[in-house]
Amino acid sequence: MPSTLIQIVDAALLSATQRSGAHLACRPGCTQCCYGVFPISQQDAARLREALKALEQTDPAKSQRIQARAAASRARLNPYFPGDPLAGILAVDYESSPLFADEIFTESGESLGDTEPCTVLDPTTGTCNLYEARPIVCRTFGPPMRTAEDDLATCELCFTHATTEQIAACELDPTLPALEAASNEAFNAAHNLHGETIIAYALRDQAPR
Repeated sequence: MPSTLIQIVDAALLSATQRSGAHLACRPGCTQCCYGVFPISQQDAARLREALKALEQTDPAKSQRIQARAAASRARLNPYFPGDPLAGILAVDYESSPLFADEIFTESGESLGDTEPCTVLDPTTGTCNLYEARPIVCRTFGPPMRTAEDDLATCELCFTHATTEQIAACELDPTLPALEAASNEAFNAAHNLHGETIIAYALRDQAPR
């Protein structure tokens, strides 16, 4: 199921990307979607841990930099983590927490929840250090995607000059959320897991297994 889900998502993304053409601003070095706190599934977390473990063998220095960034991120987020920071599990109502509602501010006056860099974002190249294992939310960000309110959401840098009809014609497969939910439910049941986490916590040595 995990590999099948990735294959389905990547195929749907390829189709949407081809239909979107120049309306998509997504390029290596564009980091618009790499800042801010966001939840990932336990299945996403497991893929990232496996990728980091493999990276430890092929490029230990890069792996150590990721782990250092993760530790620094946890240090900033721990006081405001909406859930169990030791287990790294978000509470069911995490979305209403001050961190996710952008009500926690840094010394420079910026919202911590909106400006926290992703742990696996390489600050030098502006690319993802674990790109092949990136979470589903990262894979699907950019092309028009149907929201729970039945609107079509896109990255604010994309489709800036597109008409409503052009945006609709590039919609990502609307069945993906249901497929992802079923896959995550099966994964959690098989591994006795629950809830969601954040990448910095997923990559901790004692991350939930």
